[in-house]
Amino acid sequence: MDPQAVFTFGQQGLYMLLMVSAPVLLTVLVVGLLVSIFQAATQIHEATLSFVPKIVAAVAVLAIAGPWMLNTLVEYIQRTLQSIPTVVG
Repeated sequence: MDPQAVFTFGQQGLYMLLMVSAPVLLTVLVVGLLVSIFQAATQIHEATLSFVPKIVAAVAVLAIAGPWMLNTLVEYIQRTLQSIPTVVG
């Protein structure tokens, strides 16, 4: 296995990680920002007020985008495992 193939597999893996985790991370980021603005405007500084909406948003995104995320990861793993004989041999 040459170094170029190793770097290609690593690059594809990092891209897949970014693509699959982006919906959840961006949603939690936006919800956290909105809750922080609300807390600053109302001066209510309750820890659960920032935690609960983020968890609810993350679960909602996982419920909506979960099948796509799982399908994308399974396809990536299948491609990677099927390419092992051509890369090693």
